[in-house]
Amino acid sequence: MPITITDEQIADYARDGAVLIKGLFADHVETLRAGVARNMAAPGPYAAENLQAGEGGRFFDDYCNWTRIPEFEEVIRSSDAARAAGALMRSNGVQIFHDHVLVKEPGTSKKTPWHQDGPYYFVDGSQTLSFWSPLDPVTDATLRIVAGSHRWPKPVLPTRWLKEDAFYADEDSYIPVPDPDAEGMDVLEWEMAPGDAVAFDFRALHGARGNVSARRRRAFSVRFVGDDARYVERPGPTSPPFPGHDMVPGQRLREDWFPVVWRR
Repeated sequence: MPITITDEQIADYARDGAVLIKGLFADHVETLRAGVARNMAAPGPYAAENLQAGEGGRFFDDYCNWTRIPEFEEVIRSSDAARAAGALMRSNGVQIFHDHVLVKEPGTSKKTPWHQDGPYYFVDGSQTLSFWSPLDPVTDATLRIVAGSHRWPKPVLPTRWLKEDAFYADEDSYIPVPDPDAEGMDVLEWEMAPGDAVAFDFRALHGARGNVSARRRRAFSVRFVGDDARYVERPGPTSPPFPGHDMVPGQRLREDWFPVVWRR
């Protein structure tokens, strides 16, 4: 059955910058697992291992592979994800920005650092949305999001995941990475079944605990942009970099690289 996005979910997303969509990828879990296996067997140019010497487990991530991994493209184009994104963003059109795979093997204590995606990206706007979907049941290793952080007046300083150091020159334009637990912020998190998905704004502060369980934590994420998203320049290298894009500030993302996958 098609996924129905309710008015309540749209309102919760607008207020909190995040909402849980049960079962969004439930019919596509095995396809996505096969795609993750293909991705890990043949990583792309942006693949990373996010552990330092002496840290246990394995924390693998890679992105921008949907055009070369057929399982990812199939799910992006055939699932309800783009339509759901359009409803939550209140957008008339939806472009794919990129995919992202994150795998924490059992016994990985490394946390996903608190961060906002938006400051890393060369796109800005109020209509931006990521889906994060586990392909294994998750409890403590689930995604965590600070409610309302997409409406903060200044963005959070982007840092490198491995060393957690900054790489933008104008640090005064950003707020330091906070510690939401220590600072008593309203942190949203959900126990999730394979195929459930959290939708969250590119500007929402989020992170995840390590995976100290005996079970893998594979997650697939896909990022979309809507009508008001525009190319912006950042004061340092963006991630993903998308070299040679030839876009200028204020331009909509070029549709030959970032195709429209849903229209109202």
